[in-house]
Amino acid sequence: MTATIQHRAAALVLDAFLDYNARFSDITRRAKRRFERRDWKYVRVDAAARIDLYEVCVRETLGRLELLLEERVRSRAIWAQIRNELEILVAPMLDHEFPKTFFNSMSRRFFHTDGVATDIEFVALDSEPTEGIDDATDLNSYSAADGLAAVCERILADYPFANGYADIAGCVKSIARRLGAHMRAIGVKRADSIDLIKTAFFRERRAYLIGRVSTAQGDMPLVIALISSADGVRADAVISNVDQVSLIFSYTRSYFHVDLPTVSDVVVFLGALLPHKPIEELYTVLGRAKQGKTERYRHLFRHLGNHPGERLVRADGERGMVMAVFTPKSYPLVFKVIRDQFAYPKDIARRQVEEKYLLVFRYDRIGRLVDAQEYRHLRFPRRQFDEDMLEELLSQCAETVSLDGEEVLVRHCYVERRLRPMNLYVREAPPDAARRAMLDYGQSIKDLARSNIFPGDLLLKNFGITRGGRAIFYDYDELCLLDTCCFRTIPEARFEDETRPLEEWLTVREGDVFPEMFPRFLGVPADLRQALIEVHGEIFDAEWWRGIQQGIARGDYSDIPPYPPSARLHPPSAAQES
Repeated sequence: MTATIQHRAAALVLDAFLDYNARFSDITRRAKRRFERRDWKYVRVDAAARIDLYEVCVRETLGRLELLLEERVRSRAIWAQIRNELEILVAPMLDHEFPKTFFNSMSRRFFHTDGVATDIEFVALDSEPTEGIDDATDLNSYSAADGLAAVCERILADYPFANGYADIAGCVKSIARRLGAHMRAIGVKRADSIDLIKTAFFRERRAYLIGRVSTAQGDMPLVIALISSADGVRADAVISNVDQVSLIFSYTRSYFHVDLPTVSDVVVFLGALLPHKPIEELYTVLGRAKQGKTERYRHLFRHLGNHPGERLVRADGERGMVMAVFTPKSYPLVFKVIRDQFAYPKDIARRQVEEKYLLVFRYDRIGRLVDAQEYRHLRFPRRQFDEDMLEELLSQCAETVSLDGEEVLVRHCYVERRLRPMNLYVREAPPDAARRAMLDYGQSIKDLARSNIFPGDLLLKNFGITRGGRAIFYDYDELCLLDTCCFRTIPEARFEDETRPLEEWLTVREGDVFPEMFPRFLGVPADLRQALIEVHGEIFDAEWWRGIQQGIARGDYSDIPPYPPSARLHPPSAAQES
């Protein structure tokens, strides 16, 4: 029997998705070779190429579909039938939601859909992509009956690298000793078994072996972090604390490169170990950002539908000059909409703001920049908006936000995890917590600088505090690469200028930054400002910033691991850092 044109089109879409998946895997598999060869420059090249691949493949597939369907490509009825045929084709796949999301991307792009088109999209707010999946299927399992040292020896043997382990006996001993200490610290006498995902995870300059330790008291996560040094691979850290493992999978980190045959079963496995981690963030951090966006949308609008009393209100904190920001009161996301006009002294355009957010999306976020996902053409129930928030959006973001009957159409926005603005946090928190946050703010600025990022605006209102107390930068409209800045010391005033305001006699060019002026704008009590100066006073010195720039120009690398120093097995050597 000759296949219908709709079936052929559905098969074409599935074939295109599988081609995308194969190309995605090709890039991902390079990570192991990059790690072994310490080819760090191309680690970033591959990360950006893999992010860009999805849009490339969607465009290619739309072109193929137009050639197949010719004038019928404009028929919504045909697209609806293709969707139904595709649903049948993908039903046996474990990751069956992935090609559905791919189809939705094509449909929305072709028809410029506002909101959701239920006739030509897969829409199932009540479904879960992991439903019916019990556990990760591709695990290496080890009995711990012979002791931790024997298990660790078998583990490293099962995860070989072309450049070999520098000191495999030492690595085995260090891993076993640290894991045993972790277990004793939480009252666990012995491990029954260890299960590890068969594929190593790669990100930036590290590889990770990820799994669980099963004990009589229950399962605990296990992460073994590896570094590739000049003399071979070494174990760098062992992490089994849930909160510390969660940081490794944080929305403030870049995406892993891990070549998984299927993804949803691994999401289930990780979700069991990290019960507070939203499923959408696990998909995203595994590199499946589009599926992560789909799951975030699904969960958010399910929440809004199930809670008709939910209110969309202005987010806490100072009003931004560039963005209008709203949030559901009881759901931890914020929606950032670019204003039509920016208040003085902002002198940038919408396109520049979008470029800043794209830079962060493609950059190594080193645990200090929140992942901002870009959404288009969202529809919200008008009745759920607070009136003053809706009025602000309609009056100041009219190019992006409009009313359509009883719905509010948001044509473009960025969605981020909601954090407590730091300027509010330091007023509300107990003194010790406020001091820790202030010191981590200083460390955050240093971490960003060493990764060639200058936040631009260091006001506390542009930083948020996570549940774990980390200071994260989330306002990107003035962010830039550090090597584009000119850090200057304020010159000594001439005699005739001593009584004049600084701005009247100091010449300032575009890109000029005066770090010694930063403390004037912190807006914190004197004790917190003094604590920051005592520990991180260098950030107020132009010479320190120029030194960081010189190091970046030389190609120096500053290691910023996603786990605390206490998790490391030994201090890193210069050879390991280079």
